[in-house]
Amino acid sequence: MASHFACRACRRALQQQSQIFAQATRPAQKRALATTVSRAAKITPEPPTTAAGLENNDDLSKQKALKDSPASKSPAPENLENLDSASLSRRLAQQLRKHSVSTTEPYAAYSGTKGMFEACARQADYKIVRDKDGEAPTTETGEELGEGDGWWYKELGLTPTFNTWAQVTFLHMYILTTRIRLFPAEHAPTWHQNLIDHFFYEAEKRMVKWHNIAASGVRNKYMHDLHIQWRGVVTAYDEGLVKGDAVLATALWRNLYKAEEIDARGLATLVNYIRANLFKLDKSNDALFLGGFEFDTAALREPKLVDKESPWMKKPFEEEAEKKAENKEKSS
Repeated sequence: MASHFACRACRRALQQQSQIFAQATRPAQKRALATTVSRAAKITPEPPTTAAGLENNDDLSKQKALKDSPASKSPAPENLENLDSASLSRRLAQQLRKHSVSTTEPYAAYSGTKGMFEACARQADYKIVRDKDGEAPTTETGEELGEGDGWWYKELGLTPTFNTWAQVTFLHMYILTTRIRLFPAEHAPTWHQNLIDHFFYEAEKRMVKWHNIAASGVRNKYMHDLHIQWRGVVTAYDEGLVKGDAVLATALWRNLYKAEEIDARGLATLVNYIRANLFKLDKSNDALFLGGFEFDTAALREPKLVDKESPWMKKPFEEEAEKKAENKEKSS
């Protein structure tokens, strides 16, 4: 009990001393903060003597009159002594923010791209279920087979593996990348790099959590392979956007389906899905990246659209038939 009473007495004494110290230093801190804000906000350089005036040999009196004119004088500094500490802090933060864009930009990009990446990563999410011996089922190629739900596995028929998750995530990251390219040149690289960094953080976490890859050297090897795959994905999908849906479908077939036999209807739905989301992002402003973003999945539930035969499918054959008919008439 005695020791407890002593601690309470010491604490009371320290509290009293801290209150006295705060009361004594608060006016000085306020004056210092007001001076800092005034200097940051209101100090402007004195207008120099114009070079044109010196070249024309103007009198010094004219130069002084020009310098002392109302147009050249800066406005009187605002009296900041009467502002409270909160107002002074806000004023100081506003002035610092104007001169620290390069410092705050990475934090804004990290926060903004985090939510965007989470929207990409959950599209083809999966988990690994192991038996009592810690073993997981594998595919014919030796990949650990997981359990996944959603359109990508149930309707499209993809295999729930780490590689499938990576490729589907890459696809959605690419869709976002096309919009990030429209950012101002000084901001786009930072946002793009943060989006990529989020993927590799999550990929390495999945290697440890779901696949028990504890050796950092093995993980680094896989990460290097993923980086090469990402560069290939960007190049392939860029080519598809430029050259048309047929080339885009071929790129999807190589990356998502590993160039194996597929359902062409599902592949056409994927192309429609990409085009719909590109259109959505093209019509949006940059503020979309600061809030919650969700991909437009309505295109995945529109089979009637892809079932409709395009007239361009038969056009090359019709043109060839017309040419043959013309050549036959000319020869006869």
